[in-house]
Amino acid sequence: MDKINSDKPNISLSLANPNPLRTDAIQKFGLILGLLGLLILFLAWAGIAFPNNAIALYSSLALISIGTVIYSRRAYLSLPEGIKNNGVWFKSMSSRGVLGWATGILLTGFYIVLYWYAEYLGQGVNGAANTGLVALFDPLSMLLKGQPASQWFVYGTLYTVAILALGYKYILKYRHNRYQVVRTISVMFFQLGFAFLIPEFIARLNSDLPYNDFKNMWPLNYYNFDGYRIKSFLNGGNLGLFMLLFGIAMIFIISPVLTYFYGKRWYCSWVCGCGGLAETAGDSYRHLSSKKVSAWKLERWSIHLVMIISVLMTLGVINTYLTNNPDSSIFTRSQFTWGLAIFLSLLIALVFVFKRGKLNRGTQYIVLSMAIVSIGAIVLNAFSTSNQVLFIDSHIWREQYGFLIGAAFSGVIGVGFYPLLGNRVWCRFGCPMAAILGLQQKLFSKFRITTNGGQCISCGNCSTYCEMGIDVRAYAQKGQNIVRASCVGCGVCSAVCPRGVLKLENDGPGERVQENPSLLGSADGLVNQLKK
Repeated sequence: MDKINSDKPNISLSLANPNPLRTDAIQKFGLILGLLGLLILFLAWAGIAFPNNAIALYSSLALISIGTVIYSRRAYLSLPEGIKNNGVWFKSMSSRGVLGWATGILLTGFYIVLYWYAEYLGQGVNGAANTGLVALFDPLSMLLKGQPASQWFVYGTLYTVAILALGYKYILKYRHNRYQVVRTISVMFFQLGFAFLIPEFIARLNSDLPYNDFKNMWPLNYYNFDGYRIKSFLNGGNLGLFMLLFGIAMIFIISPVLTYFYGKRWYCSWVCGCGGLAETAGDSYRHLSSKKVSAWKLERWSIHLVMIISVLMTLGVINTYLTNNPDSSIFTRSQFTWGLAIFLSLLIALVFVFKRGKLNRGTQYIVLSMAIVSIGAIVLNAFSTSNQVLFIDSHIWREQYGFLIGAAFSGVIGVGFYPLLGNRVWCRFGCPMAAILGLQQKLFSKFRITTNGGQCISCGNCSTYCEMGIDVRAYAQKGQNIVRASCVGCGVCSAVCPRGVLKLENDGPGERVQENPSLLGSADGLVNQLKK
């Protein structure tokens, strides 16, 4: 082996050492603390009885959080600010290696047990007391809402702890970028307050009201228009009526307005719990999102199909409610259906009139989806009865959707496959909320990511770190604005750019979509830019 002015062998002349630094003693101490916290949870799962469940639970959560903090501070505060690859493609955990596959299998197994075999977690059946892991969370559940824990309380608690602890890690990693710090604090705040604490406090104050995640809205809350929930809201006094009206306002007023000004990032990157977990717990896997054209084609088909199914399933449930409760609504089932069909038809017409020149292939999928929903609403109205939709029991519609989309896709695949398919696999391929917000972002939003192609050095950091599989570098090389329905506005592409090529902007609609961008190195394009 060659030697260069040294007694030590010259292993590599690469500036980017493929051999990442090993963990030091302090980092190992943090890992040990975190693993001890997980061990307590595992022992409870295995049926080991603790003298005091409250002390065991709080000790476990504290050890996990403190261990993560110690590890993160040592990992990032000892290095200068700025984003580094840090050998992600050489680590088994983040390159679909053995550790990555093992983590994916463990997460997938946990979600399968959580959704369909909760009794194996210790969930009491038919009024029986909780045991195992679920019983361990009883003290916290009794403290917050005065009721024993359920598997969903266990999941919500662990979900929140993961976002808070790993959110702190994310802030340290991206501390040089104010936007990343602010949006991470935002998702931590909404998960802790609106998704975890507030619903539990409301359950304690008014047990008759259904659980309501205030940061979620239809179609993520696909069950929100079930008859029993609407009746519970209407019978819940002023608080119940507020929750119902707030949910409707989120759909038709708050969401469209915010999306117009800020794009879908206001929700997908600032509020959504799924996005919050993807950004924090899944940050180490963001580079695994496929950039292939085949993945993009699959994305367009899958996400619009899920959106269509979600809307039609919801319409079917609403039809049965309006049929069985004609006195509880200001309009009949037929009036609701035809009103929706007319609204969507007018929306399609407006798109063709005012956005005719901007209807690329992706936008055409959106318009086609609206047309299918409009026709489907009329068909559902014609073949719906008091308890059946298209000759199928209305509750079966919701149950099957909840099983296939709400559980299997969003949970098992959406989180369990982080180490294999990237952290935004659910947001990219399955989330109906992302599809609807993407429609608005593509056609009726000020948000875009502008590029300065003349400064691009084609390093590829932006494309590598894009969790939605967008080839950002291709846009940057052309000097073309990035206006994509799939973009969640995380801003990481801008954060990792060493030249400041990319910039997140909210501006007027003029020249938002550039059909003829100038190519990098093109003399004609350069001259045209100078003329402007």
